[in-house]
Amino acid sequence: MTTAKTIITSLSRRKFLAGSATALGALSLGAPAVLGQAKPKVVVIGGGPGGATAAKYIAKDSAGAIEVTLVEPSKSFVTCFHSNLYLGGFKPFDAITHSYDKLVSAYGIKHAQVAAETIDRDKREVRLAGGNTLSYDRLVVSPGIDLKYDSVPGWGQQHEEAMPHAWKAGPQTQLLKAKLDAVPDGGVIVMIAPPNPYRCPPGPYERVSMMAHVLKAAGKTKAKIIILDPKETFSKQGLFQEGWEKHYPGMVEWINAKIYDGLKSVDPKTNTIETGFETYKNAALVNVIPAQMAGRIARDAGLANESGYCPIDPTSMKSAKDANIWVLGDASIAGDMPKSAFSANSQAKVAALMVRGELTKSPTFPARYTNTCWSLIETDDTVKVGGRYEAKDGKIAAVETFISKTGESADLRKQTQEENIGWYAGITADMFS
Repeated sequence: MTTAKTIITSLSRRKFLAGSATALGALSLGAPAVLGQAKPKVVVIGGGPGGATAAKYIAKDSAGAIEVTLVEPSKSFVTCFHSNLYLGGFKPFDAITHSYDKLVSAYGIKHAQVAAETIDRDKREVRLAGGNTLSYDRLVVSPGIDLKYDSVPGWGQQHEEAMPHAWKAGPQTQLLKAKLDAVPDGGVIVMIAPPNPYRCPPGPYERVSMMAHVLKAAGKTKAKIIILDPKETFSKQGLFQEGWEKHYPGMVEWINAKIYDGLKSVDPKTNTIETGFETYKNAALVNVIPAQMAGRIARDAGLANESGYCPIDPTSMKSAKDANIWVLGDASIAGDMPKSAFSANSQAKVAALMVRGELTKSPTFPARYTNTCWSLIETDDTVKVGGRYEAKDGKIAAVETFISKTGESADLRKQTQEENIGWYAGITADMFS
């Protein structure tokens, strides 16, 4: 039976895929012949929204004229985007897990299921774990983020099991959900939010919403979630705080650093968090989301600056450090664009066009970027923020932005959630099939 929800979700998915095709312009006209005898080689490091999308579109739209190798140690990819919906019980884990098999079978992409260890920019080689090397004519680097384990005093990589971050999706996501489900009524959850810049600006606050949803659904309304935030403001703040007051009154408390006077230490053995203002003892769950930086391989290759992230040419996503390398997604310094899956996917299409243009002497077009971030606050209550972006004054600049408004109708919020579900179906199809 076809329902209104089915129609809207289908339209949202088609709209996303149509937008992808429009962004690529005349790519469907066919790939021109490559000058010279040997196929040029493109190596793509990282199989997330940036890397998988770039690999697909370089291979697909060159019609076999470019040899593409995706270097990604995992057989499948677990999306950090929508992992909060898994946490909240709105999706099973399998629904956020996607195989690379179709990229290999449909587009002839080679999947090197091994980690990339180093990049030799002079030799144009990527050294893999185990010692093998891959030569490249052009390299796409989309390694995501690394966590700054020393940014939270008393917490480190060895404490991920006791105080999970779940900011890299997979086993950490499942661990966080198990710990959340075990929180007793009256228990206290403490989230240590990250400083700017970090992956998915609305993500921690959607996560808080999903935590509150799980507690409320289980009748644990005496439980409390405390957010210790080093930032004075956060993305969609008014929308989230309105939603928390409406759906979870008394359950969520957001405290910025000016109030809690800085984070002094955490003790993973006792789940104790000491601030300059108050000490929280024996928390039922501590979710530490530390400061972040570009993935190690990009930093080790000298592609990052002092910020820990990688500067790029806003007209192409080409590295500002190396004319043969493109840097995408969370690892890049992308101006006004947030570090989101939608952003990485959009950037990847620009990069794919430019790489193909250089290697096959085919036409290119001015870079245009888009992004939308949806956040689920409670069942059928979803908000969004986004915009369009262009290269301007040496950076990727917003030329149009939008954001949900407080006080919106229930019907509009439900429609926004249907857009969210449709977008996820669209982007994952765009990335992996």
